[in-house]
Amino acid sequence: MKNILLACMALALTACAVTPSDGYKSHRLDDATEETIYQFEQVDPGIGNLFRNSIGYAVFPTVGAGAAGVGGAYGKGQVYERGRLVGYCDLSQASIGFQFGGQAYSQVIFFNSQDALDWFKSGDFSFSGQASAVALDKGVSANANFRNGVAVYTRAKGGLMYQASIGGQKFRFEPAG
Repeated sequence: MKNILLACMALALTACAVTPSDGYKSHRLDDATEETIYQFEQVDPGIGNLFRNSIGYAVFPTVGAGAAGVGGAYGKGQVYERGRLVGYCDLSQASIGFQFGGQAYSQVIFFNSQDALDWFKSGDFSFSGQASAVALDKGVSANANFRNGVAVYTRAKGGLMYQASIGGQKFRFEPAG
């Protein structure tokens, strides 16, 4: 089972480049990131404090996920440090278990310590099956629960997924420039 999970993650990690390959794609990602931040603030105005006061954050405007026993997800994003774009990232997820369906969601990862942000940018950052994300809703940011300097929020965009599985997320980072 572990080998299947590792194979899915390896396939997802090699399938796509982190940095947008042309200006058009870069502008689309910029626009999508701005829209995602706006949408998060519309649902929970207090989350603006996390965007302003965190050491950094990674924004994934759209993560697409699908599963039929074995599942996977992928999304591209941007990383900000003290409000300034410092790089691009991608998220790959693999899971195995009772699961079926497809969905799209947005995800934001906040870092409240320089060590946590540096860990993310190192390329060794991943979440195990025990990591949890908070579904964005009005007022949830008031009680931000940082674990190891990291807090994760998601916002459903569409689709439906039935899931009782184990898996993890792996991230890659590439500096802007």
